[in-house]
Amino acid sequence: MNTALKHHMNETQDNKARAATWFTQLRDMICAEFEAIEREYDPESTAQFKRKSWDRPTLDGSHGGGGVISLMHGKVFEKVGVNISTVSGQFSEEFAGNIPGATENDRKFWASGISLVAHFASPHVPPFHFNTRHIATAQSWFGGGGDMNPIFENEEDTQSFHAAWKECCDRHDPEYHAKFKEWADEYFFIRHRNEPRGIGGIFYDYVSTGDWEADFAFTQDVGRTFLDIAPKIIRKNMHRPWTDEERETQLIKRGRYAEFNLVQDRGTLFGLKTGGNPEAILMSLPPVVKWP
Repeated sequence: MNTALKHHMNETQDNKARAATWFTQLRDMICAEFEAIEREYDPESTAQFKRKSWDRPTLDGSHGGGGVISLMHGKVFEKVGVNISTVSGQFSEEFAGNIPGATENDRKFWASGISLVAHFASPHVPPFHFNTRHIATAQSWFGGGGDMNPIFENEEDTQSFHAAWKECCDRHDPEYHAKFKEWADEYFFIRHRNEPRGIGGIFYDYVSTGDWEADFAFTQDVGRTFLDIAPKIIRKNMHRPWTDEERETQLIKRGRYAEFNLVQDRGTLFGLKTGGNPEAILMSLPPVVKWP
């Protein structure tokens, strides 16, 4: 093996490790912040995240990686999951054709990421979804984003949420926000209902500018931005009272969320197609839903 190729391979492995470490660090920061919100709402609350590890099975018995599910039920968060995973293996022949860098002769992949879904007891606290990931085949890239799904839209919250993402994107590329906001609007649209899932946010994939450090810095900033804006909106709304009728509306709207994740969500499809843990993949589903 020549020196240049060996250096490239070592650099690639280091980058993978750095990305996986960041996703774990971000998980810890988010969990700590959400537990703090529970205690602020009720100083006597004992709500905390419970963690469960899982390993990815492989057909040949080799180590396929795994992940950790972190789940909390509280008085503010009716159900919130913050999952991390780092997995590797081979795509199926059928699925490989949909992935950049994967070919019939080389279907190997490596993927690491964090995924979060938060459903709240109050209909006035908007559900949040967030994820970021790093994937490597013969190519490598970053993807992810965050979106908000209010039961009753609050214009002030909508504006502050979008403003936070614009500031984040503008720090890295002035073209990012318009492109990734439009992508979110298109992606988080429930086609069989002909309606948006929420108010959007940003969604990006296949970010590989040729400058790995810059792409990684952007994905880190996306995580920090979510960690800043989501708790602000939660704290602003968590003490508002609600009615039985508003709760009923919430449960029906949650059904839309479940439909999208089961029918259209790419993360759900990727996880199930690559031997991921079904409990972790379906963590995103709401705890209580109604289809009247």
